[in-house]
Amino acid sequence: MNHMTKPLSAGLYFVATPIGSARDITLRALDILASADLIAAEDTRTARKLMEIHGVALNGRKVVAFHDHSGEGAVARLVADIQAGKSVAYVSEAGTPLVADPGYELGRAVIAAGLPVTSAPGASAVLAALTVSGLATDRFAFVGFLPAGKQQRETEIALLRDVPFTLVFYESPKRVGEMLGNLRDVLGGERQAVVCRELTKRFEEVTRGTLAELADAFADRNVKGELVVLVGRGGATDVADTDVTEALREAMKTMRVKDAATVVAGALGLPRRQVYQIALNMGEDG
Repeated sequence: MNHMTKPLSAGLYFVATPIGSARDITLRALDILASADLIAAEDTRTARKLMEIHGVALNGRKVVAFHDHSGEGAVARLVADIQAGKSVAYVSEAGTPLVADPGYELGRAVIAAGLPVTSAPGASAVLAALTVSGLATDRFAFVGFLPAGKQQRETEIALLRDVPFTLVFYESPKRVGEMLGNLRDVLGGERQAVVCRELTKRFEEVTRGTLAELADAFADRNVKGELVVLVGRGGATDVADTDVTEALREAMKTMRVKDAATVVAGALGLPRRQVYQIALNMGEDG
């Protein structure tokens, strides 16, 4: 397969790579990987294999390692390469760089040097999980990995109890049973939740239920693969229609309908579209 090989302008290119299926890479990502002067990768073997699958030849170009344990020297070398006029493509092992993956310090350093940073967007486990979850997607908070220690983990979960967004976590297969138990204990067993395992891969699995049901299902299960855990927003199941109507009526005394719906949805932990529709109905009813 032929890919664009015309020179790229000097700069840093963050390139999203597949989280499972190799065919989920974008055409633009392949063009950048084929054209960049230098490729930096969280895992050089994975990067080389992906390029090999898609017929992207290195033609003598270097693939250098850059990961969480790379020091300031590695950052400085890549910045110097860009300053010297080179285009640098950076790929994490899977998904979008910087999203619970390396790349932040590199991006900051390139920006501080006044050099261009470009994104070639693509696969992201966060967005893929939200898409299949069945939970509200209009507002979500990506939390990433919770602390490993039980007490620290439960403390952090408690801080999220009243956040009126769908919560998205990454978790290791070894800890997911314990983590779901902590979520149940702190947030309540009735909260809706979803566990997504091996998204886009052969053994993809999406398990939906309450936190109590999921904590039981995963308590003694030997789990393998990459995991995303999503928890429905707090407060949504406890709000009566009359409470929504009263709050809207009060808010609409001083706000436009759209603004009132946004404020009330946030205060009550409800989807904005749902509250906006109620506000419109109220207007029609006079």
